[in-house]
Amino acid sequence: MSGSSEDDDLAAAWGAALEEEGTGGGEPAEAAPPPDATRVLNQAEIDSLLGFDSKGGEGGEESGIQKIISSGLVSYERLPMLEIVFDRMVRLMSTTLRNFTSDNVEVSIDGIVSLRFADYLNSIPLPAMLGVTRAEQWDNYGLIVVDSALIYSVVDVLLGGRRGTAAMRIEGRPYTTIERTLVERLIGVVLEDLTAAFEPLCPVVFGFERLEVNPRFAAISRPSNACVLVRLRIDMEDRGGKLELLLPYATLEPVRELLLQQFMGEKFGRDSIWETHLAEELRSTEVALDVVLDEQVLPLSTVIDLKVGDRIALGVAPGAPVRLRCGEVPLFEAELGRQDQRLAVRISRELERGRAAGGIAA
Repeated sequence: MSGSSEDDDLAAAWGAALEEEGTGGGEPAEAAPPPDATRVLNQAEIDSLLGFDSKGGEGGEESGIQKIISSGLVSYERLPMLEIVFDRMVRLMSTTLRNFTSDNVEVSIDGIVSLRFADYLNSIPLPAMLGVTRAEQWDNYGLIVVDSALIYSVVDVLLGGRRGTAAMRIEGRPYTTIERTLVERLIGVVLEDLTAAFEPLCPVVFGFERLEVNPRFAAISRPSNACVLVRLRIDMEDRGGKLELLLPYATLEPVRELLLQQFMGEKFGRDSIWETHLAEELRSTEVALDVVLDEQVLPLSTVIDLKVGDRIALGVAPGAPVRLRCGEVPLFEAELGRQDQRLAVRISRELERGRAAGGIAA
């Protein structure tokens, strides 16, 4: 009886184990809810995704996404004086455009950024007019882009449009000759102000070359070259638009040292006190002058065989002129003589600088 009861208990335990395994250990587990596609990531999750989490820290390696983002950025040196030039240009434009349009005009800078030339051409909103300008003294080019809103606003103002009404925009047609002529006049006014803005820094004249409506025909630089872009906002009461000025860094290269200044007239590394002290010390510095009687070229074997007591005959006659030399630089020609029981020389003429003297000086 005891054996059969043990077999029954074992069979019951085995069945319970099979039933538990088949049911997954009791109540079936609920399926995981699907991810919410509308959930907004918080800042910590965004930083972790882009590789800016605190685990990397300083000196840590960048993640793949961060490297991709960094590779697309254009980081170039900042030109402080260029910002001052553009700020002066804005002040000049506020006055000249008021005289040009006989209207209340406000000009402001939306931003100054650095980017690649191809990236900017691809981002120009069309339709637009692109004015190619040439810096005469720098022998290079720049670009002025006038957007559609500003084109129609300027045309409306110059042709007598009423104030307080927005300019009517007609899209889908090419610009007329009248519109192109008026925009050329606007670009000419802007270029005169740009020339005047650079005048305190360096003399340069920005001249108008041509007007294009297709960005592909306004390629003034290589696609990968870096440029500085100035976005200007021109408001005329209820009308206005944007004007953008693009200058490649290659155009600004002739005046790069001036644009690196923090303020007008700055001289980097110049110390007037040190310069004065250095000049005074140089004037009181002692230098050695050698009186060269004769120079001869001898074979190396003869020089090696020279011994104490040997004589080297000079190839000059008595009373012949001698030369005064400082190091390897000949300075004067003189006459040899005697004064108060001492040998002396009297300078007769100055020699040309840069004459090389070789051989052995006696």
